[in-house]
Amino acid sequence: MYWLVSLPLGDDSPDRIWNKLQELSTYTYDYSLNFKFKIPENLRVGTLDSLLALSDDLTKVNAAVEGTVNKIRRQLYDLQSSLPEDERSDVWVEGLTPESYLQRFTWNEAKYPSRRPPKDTVQAIMDTVQKLDDDLKARSTEYTQARTSLQALLRKHGGSLAVRDLSDIVPRDKLVSTENITTLVVVVPKASREEFVSNYEHLTEFVVPRSAVQVAEDADYVAFMVIMFRRIVDEFKVAARSKSFQAKEVAAAALELLAAEGDEISTATATVASNGGGSSAGVTDNEATLARLRQEMEAKRAALIQWCLASYGEAFSSWIHVTAIRLFVESILRYGLPPQFMPVLMRPATKNQAALRKLLASNFGAVGGQHFTSEPGGGGGAGGAGEDLFPYVSFTLNIEEHN
Repeated sequence: MYWLVSLPLGDDSPDRIWNKLQELSTYTYDYSLNFKFKIPENLRVGTLDSLLALSDDLTKVNAAVEGTVNKIRRQLYDLQSSLPEDERSDVWVEGLTPESYLQRFTWNEAKYPSRRPPKDTVQAIMDTVQKLDDDLKARSTEYTQARTSLQALLRKHGGSLAVRDLSDIVPRDKLVSTENITTLVVVVPKASREEFVSNYEHLTEFVVPRSAVQVAEDADYVAFMVIMFRRIVDEFKVAARSKSFQAKEVAAAALELLAAEGDEISTATATVASNGGGSSAGVTDNEATLARLRQEMEAKRAALIQWCLASYGEAFSSWIHVTAIRLFVESILRYGLPPQFMPVLMRPATKNQAALRKLLASNFGAVGGQHFTSEPGGGGGAGGAGEDLFPYVSFTLNIEEHN
């Protein structure tokens, strides 16, 4: 956590204020590490009304930009959390770690000309970050959809025969699908295997005799393929349910796939086999589908990781520039013209924050500071979202440090 503050100069020079701050907060009490924070001295001020309007806008813009920064960082952390530590990549901002960039911040004059109205600079930053936010949403949605599809297929083909999809366990050369005849898969508790084999032909009329073929087995259930007339499918399901059997139609997709490959689907292809079964082409297709979905998910995951690594620096730099403009605007509104303040980045020791606030208030507070509180938590500032109510301008910057 950092504090970005501007200390009023009064009759002192920037060097004297800096030396005083260092002496009190670092050398005498060891309350904080301090860094000079360079803001262009020639930023355009404009009118009081324009500054007030910009101050209101900056509160919202800062929150939005910071939110995008943190979303990118968290997305990257989530994507890499399952990787070994030595395979994870961390973020960089213009070749520096985020903290080093912040501590060594210099204004990007080429990208954000200081003579341009601050309002225009803020709008340009917001446009850039909004595009990053939109891209993040689109890319993360694509990745999530790919991952969800893979997980759904894994669930679909996992678990017991009683709950999983069964369309891929019926050998294709045994599938029957005509205008009048179809294939069902019946899941039977193992304890009821003999009862089913003895009675399935009589559950309803129009079940093809001796058509039951065992196609799968697990610890608790056995699955049989049964051929029957289409018009009695619903009746057969009800009768099977009364015996604690689960009758399921083979997924239409499996039949359509077989038809698309040019195979004839008819009673002629439904030669009833013994319980030997044989290999199932459906299983091979299922494995191929799983491999394809895994490949798609990993490709989107890798692409999203690279995008996050490339985009984080842009978003973070934009956030710090917005915060710098905000510090400038609030300092002009607080201390007046001409600009007479010193921007400082402080890294407070956690256990000494309250004492540091009191030190700053008593030694660097602006005239009229009695109207403000120096109590920590006396204002906003979480993540720079609001101005802290102290006798000097202060914002809090929280930098997420996921690895």
